[in-house]
Formats: sequence, C-alpha cells, structure tokens
Amino acid sequence: MGTLPETVQFPAKESTRVEYGKALAQLGEEYPGIVVLDADLSGSTQTNRFAKAFRDRFFNVGIAEQDMMGTAAGLALGGKIPFASTFAIFATGRAWEQIRQTIAYGNLNVKIVASHGGITVGEDGGSHQSVEDFALMRVLPNMAVLVPADGPETRAMVRWAAAYEGPVYIRTSRIPFPVIHAEDFTFELGQSHILREGGDVTLAGIGLMVHQCLAAADLLAKQGIAARVLNLSSLKPLDWQLVVDSARRTGCLVTAEEHLATGGLGSAVSEVLSEFYPVPLRRVGLKDTFGMSGKAEELLKHFGLTAEDIARAATAVRARKGRP
Repeated sequence: MGTLPETVQFPAKESTRVEYGKALAQLGEEYPGIVVLDADLSGSTQTNRFAKAFRDRFFNVGIAEQDMMGTAAGLALGGKIPFASTFAIFATGRAWEQIRQTIAYGNLNVKIVASHGGITVGEDGGSHQSVEDFALMRVLPNMAVLVPADGPETRAMVRWAAAYEGPVYIRTSRIPFPVIHAEDFTFELGQSHILREGGDVTLAGIGLMVHQCLAAADLLAKQGIAARVLNLSSLKPLDWQLVVDSARRTGCLVTAEEHLATGGLGSAVSEVLSEFYPVPLRRVGLKDTFGMSGKAEELLKHFGLTAEDIARAATAVRARKGRP
C-alpha cells in the first residue's frame, strides 16, 4: 500500500471517462474478443475512440439501453468480451432488470462502464445525475462495483476488467479531476490503498471524493489533526480488512462519496464496522435528495461534498470517540 507526501501537489487533471475511452481503444489491439456497445452516446462515453479503430467490433444499439444489456449478455455467451456503455442513470436505472436477469444472474462476462455518474454531470440536472447507482449495482450478486479515483486508476481498472471473467460495473465521471496515482499503478479487485497516514481519524473516499479527502487532510493538519486517507475504489468487494485496521488505528471514520449517503460507500463501511469493529462514523454524501442543475463545483458546495465539509465531519466524529 503506497502513501503520498504529507501535502499533495496534484500534477494534472484527467477525466475518467476520457481515460476509459483511451484505454478501451488500446485494449482493442490486445484483445480481439473485445466488442463495444453504446446507446447513442459514444461521444460522451468516449467509446467513439474504439469505434474509429474497430468499426466491425462496435455496435450502437441506439436509445435502447435494455436491448444493449441483453445484446451484451448474448455476446458474452458467444465468447466475446463486451463492454457496454451509456450514462450511469440509464445503465443502472432503465436497464436494471436486464442486468439482474441476464448478466448478474447468469454471472456473464459483461463489463458495464457507465459515465456521467454523480452530481458533477452539472447542468443536465437531477434527471440525469445518477446518485443511486452504487446501491443498485452493489446489491446484485456476482457484480463487482468499481469507481476509479483518477486517470491512472481508470486505465488500470479497465485493463483488469478486460482480463477478469465475470460481470463488472465501473462508474466514470464527466469532469476532469486531479491525478493521484503514478502512471504504473496496477489495480487488484478488493484491494484498497492508504494514500496518507495519520492516527486521529480516517477519511475514506471513492471516485472524485478521494482527492477531496486528501485536501481535507491538509486542512485538518493545520489544526493538528493527523488523518489517514483511504481510496476505497473497490466498493464491491470492499477491502474490509483495511477498514477494520483503520478503525482500530484511528478510532473513527468519515466516508465521502458523490452518491446518496445511504446504499453506497457509507453503507458498505457501516456494515463492516457494525459487524467487526464498531467506532463512530460520519457519512458525507447526498442526504435523501436528488441532484439539480448547476455548475459542478457549485453543486459540490451546495450538497456538502467539499474538502471543507469532510474536514468538519472529521472534527465532529472525533468528538464522539470514546463515548458509550
């Protein structure tokens, strides 16, 4: 488990959906069995990069997400490695039954990579901002649920998914955010990473909230509070041993996700703590509400998903340590 310097200087920003498109096009050369399906959003999901390179292995099914999942299942049964992409709200909402009945129930080798997850979709508004997808996918047996924290992790995760036998859900984001990991980063299912050490509180993030946790750790350090920062990109299976180890070490945790505070990372961590090592926990996420139209940064502030919000949650949860 690697760690980062005490104060992180982010070198660049990358969009995880763009890095997915680049990785997919590269993998097309290495894996002749990869086929790609999209629901008329290939420019947004970035599968158009694969389409240009491998026209005979790309299928635009149109605005028919349910058909796309069924077709992907059929291709998997035929020995192909299908990657199916659309917006997260359509992939997990409109096509949930097809994913359950054909892909997850059949334990088929389908990779669902859904872009435009969370409120940072921005001006498209609450109807297009998926804040329930972690919960919807996490509940499905056989389904691995992954959310990369930056470009290098996206590329490593997509490469891993191509070699893995079984259904996978990966959420990517519309906006670019800071690069955290090294270019040679490798992904392993169920393994998470300590990005910063500290003994006073654990900040556990997923997706774009990982860099917000690192920024929050800087804010807390100015108050004399040392935060351990985790990247829990493997939501399912969760690295429960690392969660328990962090609970033992710091005595309290904060989870941070661009998702409802229920059903996703906060719930997964709560389940582990309640069963193995109960300590105080605060969940930073949307509070029983849908998103709304606005600029991404403004929405993060409005819904309390900034580094400052995470730091406040950390201060509050530390005050509960040792109470009955």
